[in-house]
Amino acid sequence: MPTYTPGLHILATFAAPPATLRDAKSCRAFFDAQVLAFGLEKVGEAYHHFPADENGAGGFTAVLALTESHLSIHTWPEHGLATFDVFLSNFRRDNSATVRGIYAATLAFFEGTELTQTEVCR
Repeated sequence: MPTYTPGLHILATFAAPPATLRDAKSCRAFFDAQVLAFGLEKVGEAYHHFPADENGAGGFTAVLALTESHLSIHTWPEHGLATFDVFLSNFRRDNSATVRGIYAATLAFFEGTELTQTEVCR
């Protein structure tokens, strides 16, 4: 019997310029382009903007539900940080390269510097 591996999950924290960590509109367009470029299927999404304050807050949270699983980001511009995760199942194909590609593209988009990154093979 062949061994089935459900997929790859990357969890990461990165530093990035505060302006990129406030721009949910550009992030939405970027995530939509990634879904299209990698042939994924979005089945839902939620974006929440946090109000700006005197400390430079005003980040956002985004979660995309995919038939393949999900991707999400949470930003803290006042600290120059974001947390990101992407998990894609291998139900129809091995998506490991896609997970790594989306993560690399996300780091580039946000001009991020990786602080931590964990790969979980499920």
